[in-house]
Amino acid sequence: MQRITFDVMKNTVKQAFINAGLNAARADICAQIHTESSCDGIYSHGLNRVARFVDYVKQGWIAIDADPSLVKSLGAIEIYDGQRGIGITNALFATEQASKIAKENGIGIVALRNTTHWMRGGTYGWKAAEKGLAAICWTNTESCMPAWGAKNTRLGNNPFVMAVPRESGPLVLDMAMSQYAYGKLQVTRLKGEKLPYPGGYDKDGNLTDEPGPIEQSMRILPTGYWKGSSMAILLDAMAALLSAGEPTNGIDKIQKGSCTGASQIFMVFDPTQLGGRDFTNKMADSVAAYVKSSEPAEGQTAVYYPGELEVKTRRENLVEGIPVDDGVWDDVLKLAATNAR
Repeated sequence: MQRITFDVMKNTVKQAFINAGLNAARADICAQIHTESSCDGIYSHGLNRVARFVDYVKQGWIAIDADPSLVKSLGAIEIYDGQRGIGITNALFATEQASKIAKENGIGIVALRNTTHWMRGGTYGWKAAEKGLAAICWTNTESCMPAWGAKNTRLGNNPFVMAVPRESGPLVLDMAMSQYAYGKLQVTRLKGEKLPYPGGYDKDGNLTDEPGPIEQSMRILPTGYWKGSSMAILLDAMAALLSAGEPTNGIDKIQKGSCTGASQIFMVFDPTQLGGRDFTNKMADSVAAYVKSSEPAEGQTAVYYPGELEVKTRRENLVEGIPVDDGVWDDVLKLAATNAR
């Protein structure tokens, strides 16, 4: 394990993306988002996803020059076809467009179909909150989780994001509908560690905190058991309904990697047209303070609100450097080499 500065990581990832065929502008945007994700401690969807993204590009599964095209406009709701373009740039476009609509109407919704993996879903909540806007976003995925009571995969883990703006630090939730996302399993396995709590079943149906056997069986545990399973199903159906796009069972037929053909929803709200900026800040401050006033449970030293640890990790990593797995970093360095194309 070593630490890499933000600029070195971003420039290396950018070069890897340029070598893969992205133009300089899109490579820069994507490298920024991947590096921000790792800087915030979400290594699984930052540096660790670079090689997979490059592989998808090389296989022709991602249309690196495509832009979303407008399918339908219904006032505060717009539907776009992502043309299977780059998931990050598509999702940033959708967030920005929903933000513009929200500033006009108080609420803006962009439904995006036929897109690709958006990487770290929380990115789009953070981007909205940084503009003083609130957001609810989610995506469906290919099946990678069994329904509650089942063995084989029929559900996506369908990441869900909510963000509330706050001047002293927004409240941002970024969660999959599985107890642990596959990226978290990978990161834990690479560290040679166990999960804090059981995260799924091994091939023999035994609940385990060992990440490797869960990755092999693909029997990840829905968060909240039957509740997470049910929410995953409805997030899938609602994403497909609003975007007139593919549900999980349709994505499974595409067979072009993780999330290719996904349907995504970006709902953005302008608090200045609701309770106002002052109310929003005072309310969000009170929520954060009330949570922070909790008495820590046994073995715990502090209680955190969603998004707080990411900011703490970000500040540490900007000073000390971003931790990287040596094998993952070596792979990215090879992709960034001048003769890599």
